[in-house]
Amino acid sequence: MSEHKGQGHLQSGAEILVQCLINHGVDVIFAYPGGASMPLHQALTRVSDKLRTILPRHEQGGAFAAEGYARTTGKVGVCMSTSGPGATNFVTSLADAKMDSCPIMCITGQVSTPVIGTDAFQETPIVEVCRAVTKHHYLILRTEDITRVMKEAFYIATSGRPGPIIVDVPKDVQMRKIVADYDPPMNLGGYAPDRRATREELEKLLEMLRASKKPIIYAGGGIISSNAAQHLKAFAEKTGIPVAMTLLGLGGFPAEHFLSLDMLGMHGTVYSNYAINEADLLLAFGVRFDDRVTGKVSEFAKHGKIVHLDIDPSELNKIKKADLPIHGDICLALQDLVRMIDARPKGSPSLTAGHQEWIKQVEHWRATEPLRCEAREDAIIPQMAIKRMWELLKERNMLDDTIVTTGVGQHQMFAAQFFKFNSPRTWITSGGLGSMGFGLPSAMGAQAANPLKTVIDIDGDGSFLMNVQELATCFTEKLPVKVLLLNNQHLGMVVQWEDRFFESNRGHTYLGAGFDQPPYPDFVTIAKGFRVGTRRITDPKDLDEALIEMIESKGPYLLDVMTPHQEHVLPMIPSGMTVKDIIKV
Repeated sequence: MSEHKGQGHLQSGAEILVQCLINHGVDVIFAYPGGASMPLHQALTRVSDKLRTILPRHEQGGAFAAEGYARTTGKVGVCMSTSGPGATNFVTSLADAKMDSCPIMCITGQVSTPVIGTDAFQETPIVEVCRAVTKHHYLILRTEDITRVMKEAFYIATSGRPGPIIVDVPKDVQMRKIVADYDPPMNLGGYAPDRRATREELEKLLEMLRASKKPIIYAGGGIISSNAAQHLKAFAEKTGIPVAMTLLGLGGFPAEHFLSLDMLGMHGTVYSNYAINEADLLLAFGVRFDDRVTGKVSEFAKHGKIVHLDIDPSELNKIKKADLPIHGDICLALQDLVRMIDARPKGSPSLTAGHQEWIKQVEHWRATEPLRCEAREDAIIPQMAIKRMWELLKERNMLDDTIVTTGVGQHQMFAAQFFKFNSPRTWITSGGLGSMGFGLPSAMGAQAANPLKTVIDIDGDGSFLMNVQELATCFTEKLPVKVLLLNNQHLGMVVQWEDRFFESNRGHTYLGAGFDQPPYPDFVTIAKGFRVGTRRITDPKDLDEALIEMIESKGPYLLDVMTPHQEHVLPMIPSGMTVKDIIKV
């Protein structure tokens, strides 16, 4: 923490709150002002030059940017708004962060305490609105409570299973002056977020592993949240167990590693889903058995035993009963498991004995059921655009310094399939909530947190348009975000479901202005209006050159790639069904 400036002197509540942010290591805040938060913004201009304030063009954009900051750093992402509509514009982002275990803090101005509950101008009971979509929530009614609340809020957001916090601050609480105590005691009776798995529990896991012939690791976002990626890699290599990842687990294990089975679930690889289905031991690490992974729960991984290890005890046995549920920090557990394996006496039974046939079977599935991506001469298919971008970045040795964000839809699944993530915190996407409009603002936050890295938003035209205004933030704040816009003029994922399950009847999924009209909206003209570099391509021959131009651009850049709307994300296990129902073509 930095030194506590202002200690012993009268300060306003707003100045105290801003100083708390600085003391807790916050260096960027995404904040949109209004009547109930003006004292906070005035304090932001006065308290310190160590805290950068970025003005988004919509509160939701600011909160998604805070998520991009948090997901790429592991630190708390902070955003701020005024009361009423400013605060309610945070609701989607809070729900998104709650679903994906992302530590953000949304600070909202509130009407003054004497008029709370009277339907005053721009009043909403935002704590009540957000109670179910936050990890914790505060309405501060006394200026003296600000330092304690902020201390607790940062601790709760980052400890145990990370999550979002909302802190609602009435205007009179912001304006009142007191002498602050910057090191107050916390009042968190009953909150015990950290637990280390016991040696006895981990010994049982290793016993089950020794008895297994076909083990598999099912790794989720908890691997990344707990900074356990290197320990997962060590454990997998020492045991020779293949690793399948959830959407949010991508990057938690190197995609190009010989033990990687890439993503599992609805749009996961055939080989990962086959392996999960046939495994006799499922090691579920930092996962929640989401329906997009399990499909029909009773049929998921029913041939084997399940070990479920998670920091959140409420997830254990919630969806799928585990033979060995373990409540604990996955990072510490993997470190302990690796030490226990290394400390085994000479002559102990090998943990990899008997796995050879299983590995051969997995290799066979991987060789015979790869992801399909065949270039066309008459059109740029979205899969090829993503694959070529990954290859070009790899050729330039840029992958380690590249962060990819996405919106939600087909482009998101294509990115998960064809961009290979070898490092954690380089893949930023909305998983559990599936929030369209997430891609551009989260890229903005990721870029603010990582100014020397290349940040690319892979987006679709429907999702991108929901927060297109943040191009203005990218330009004015000099955040050189790149946007690879896969533009098929449709809500592609819904179109895919219409094609597969509704006889291609279009239920308001066309976004253009007419099939005989030019692309609509004209994203190139829009980008130029924001003074952002831009280009549109339709010919596959132009793809490589345009991608290089985008990658090498010095400022923000939008590459509008026209793609056919008939492409489907495959393979696909229909919702609520099983691996036996997998659609490959």
